[in-house]
Amino acid sequence: MTAAILPGAPQPSVGGPATARAVCVLAPNPSPMTLDGTNTWLVCEPDSDLAVAIDPGPRDETHLRNVLAVAESMGKRVALTLLTHGHPDHAAGAARFAELTRSNVRALDPALRLGDEGLAAGDVISTGGLELRVVPTPGHTADSLCFQLPADRAVLTGDTVLGRGTTVVAHPDGRLGDYLDSLRRLRALTADGAVETILPGHGPVLSDARGAVEYYLAHRAHRLAQVETAVEQGHTTPAQVVAQVYADVDRGLWPAAELSVRAQLDYLREHGLI
Repeated sequence: MTAAILPGAPQPSVGGPATARAVCVLAPNPSPMTLDGTNTWLVCEPDSDLAVAIDPGPRDETHLRNVLAVAESMGKRVALTLLTHGHPDHAAGAARFAELTRSNVRALDPALRLGDEGLAAGDVISTGGLELRVVPTPGHTADSLCFQLPADRAVLTGDTVLGRGTTVVAHPDGRLGDYLDSLRRLRALTADGAVETILPGHGPVLSDARGAVEYYLAHRAHRLAQVETAVEQGHTTPAQVVAQVYADVDRGLWPAAELSVRAQLDYLREHGLI
């Protein structure tokens, strides 16, 4: 199967310029869970000397300084740091990055903020003429956010939508009902053409945002039906359900799959389906 017909039409490589206003700096933390590594995004207006950094990534001094070097090579100064959520592969380097850039950190979770301002649904962030709109997307985690970049018809999704594969609903903090609502919120943005490109927290850029979100919704519905069937067949514990439903998945990913299964089981119970 070629990249052109994979869900979301992923770009062939990860890192570097993605849109007129967004550049990806790939962190050196590849793994089965982080794919190629964490995508740190630098976003700015082409004619401005100010940039916004999104998800500095792990506390890796070489990576954090590399992000600064990329910004400087573009003639930009990082004036603000934003977090899509608090998982360490996205946020652990934020405090150190704030020291290096002398910039504030804005996040939904107050514990992750450096400065007086947080983030909330509907906020519009304006830095150096750049406009980013905060889109609430809980589900992967309770504090997950996306950032819409209207000028490029793009959205930065953190772990809500990945560039390859699908994400984990990180139970108990993550909830499946919230996640499905978040995917529908993103689908609404793609339906009217406001968003065409996904800039994910891991993996390649997706050129077909609508196709990616539709795939995610279909995948979740399919998995949920599989979990419901597994329970009906007598597989009642999360571990048993994982072994039945995720038999084709690398066993190294089963602990993460079990988090999603726990969230799926909660969802089925809440809706009286099991």
